[in-house]
This record gives sequence, C-alpha cells and structure tokens, in this order.
Amino acid sequence: MKLGLHYLKFSIPDDPARIAPTLAETARIADEAGLNSFLPMDHYFTMARKPGSRADLPMLEGYTTLGYVAALTKKIQLGLLVTGVTYRYPGLLAKIVTTLDVLSGGRAFLGIGAGWYEREQRGLGVPVVPVAERFERLEETLQICLQMWSDNNGSYDGRHYQLEETLCVPAPLGRPRPPIMIGGGGEKKTLLLAARYADHCNLMAKDYEATAHKLNVLRDHCANEGRDYDVIEKSTMYGGPIVDDPDAFLVEAERYAKLGLTELMVIPDRHPVEYVELLAERIAPRVAQLG
Repeated sequence: MKLGLHYLKFSIPDDPARIAPTLAETARIADEAGLNSFLPMDHYFTMARKPGSRADLPMLEGYTTLGYVAALTKKIQLGLLVTGVTYRYPGLLAKIVTTLDVLSGGRAFLGIGAGWYEREQRGLGVPVVPVAERFERLEETLQICLQMWSDNNGSYDGRHYQLEETLCVPAPLGRPRPPIMIGGGGEKKTLLLAARYADHCNLMAKDYEATAHKLNVLRDHCANEGRDYDVIEKSTMYGGPIVDDPDAFLVEAERYAKLGLTELMVIPDRHPVEYVELLAERIAPRVAQLG
C-alpha cells in the first residue's frame, strides 16, 4: 500500500505570502518520507458546495503548482486529482504533462476526469457543456494524449477535436509514457473509460462498501472490454482521521489493501506541514509494510 497526499487547501496558513514556503516544505517532507504521489486539485475557485462555504479562498492553478513542486522534490510522482477535461485543449494538455514529465525527470502522470464545478467555469468563461458531451470530450482527450505520446505524429479527427499534427517533442521521459489515472465514481461512463484506457483508476467512493462495489463494476467493464483488471492500479481518497489515531487508520488501510487497492490519497486536516510531519513519523513506515 502506498500513500498519496491530496493537497487541496491553500488557505492554511491564511497569509498569501506563506503559500509558497508552506507548499515547498510540505512537498519536501512528503518526498523524503517516501510518499508515492503529490496531488493538488484542478480548480480555480475553492469548492463551495455547502451553504456558508466560500469560493473566494486562495486556490492555485494546478500544473503551475506541480512545476514548482517538481523543482523541490526528487522521487514523488506528480499529477492532479484530477484535471478537468474542458479546462485545456487536449493537445495542449498533452504538452503540459509532457513538460512536467521532462522537467521532473519522468515523474508526471495524467490524472483526468469529466469535471463538474460549473461556478468556476461560468465565472472564468470556460464553456459549460452537457454531461454527456463532457464524457465524449474526455474519451477524445484520452485518445489524443495517447497518440501524442506515441510514434504517430499524424492528424486526429474527432467529433469535438481536430488536430492536424500530434507532434510532441521532446517525448516524455516516463516509459512507455506518463501513466493515465482516471478519477471518478460514475459506473456507466467513468469506470467504463477507466477499463478502456486507464493505467490507474481513482475511485470516488464514500466508504469501504462503496469502494468494493465500484471495484466489482470496474471488473465487469474490464471483462466486457477484454482488458486485464489486475493491470489497472486502484486507489481512493481517504478522508477519515489518520494522524491522531494511526492504529485505526492502519486497520482501514489493510482492509483496502485486501480489496486490491494500491494507494490511498490522504487529505491534510490541519496545517499541511504539521500534518505531513506526523504522517511521516506515525503512518508512512507502517503503511509501506502492508501487502
């Protein structure tokens, strides 16, 4: 079992001048502690889902953030949880991930999903398209990225995207290409695309039972697609208390490992430097021993 750090709050501490040094120190400790991945969100406004929650708290653009983290770390894998498919043209997205991969020495992966946060899209002028179309665009984006990371530099002619050339030089350093992680929990479309294209599926599931169910759905999709279920890595976010009760978390982590999950993405519940220090001290060495 591996641990990923889902870095989703830039408002702790609340001084904007402290955002960069806090991010830097958190990433450094996570890297040295052997965490597997560092995963900011791909949002421009803070998520405001509940009454009274605010959209105007600090939020940084994801790939710029990862470029900064890449220069400060040596081993940790770098990607977003997850890229909103409509936020960047697919050819440019492939180039962005390739740039991150080259500059990080082959540590980038493409985390991607259909996206959902219409407030920030409308606010910043990103076209809002129907859900069905978002999934069509997601599949075309996956196809375009795979083509750009291959020897085929030719055209791509899809329903939503047309590229005259899929030239991508330099090629990524990661071999055979940056891994693709599809995130989401939709059983009819997201998990089908994961079965079809993903190297890694991040399941948006609320608890252990829901995770087990979605894994069964993914397994069925893989069977229908002729894909080996076991070659896809599986992970989920874990939002429960961790550093204050390591023993309880280890019990849960072992349950998830027995389901076949290979990574849990954990979320800081306090100052991120304090959180990752406790994670490195109390949790990471023990989680690494789980099968």
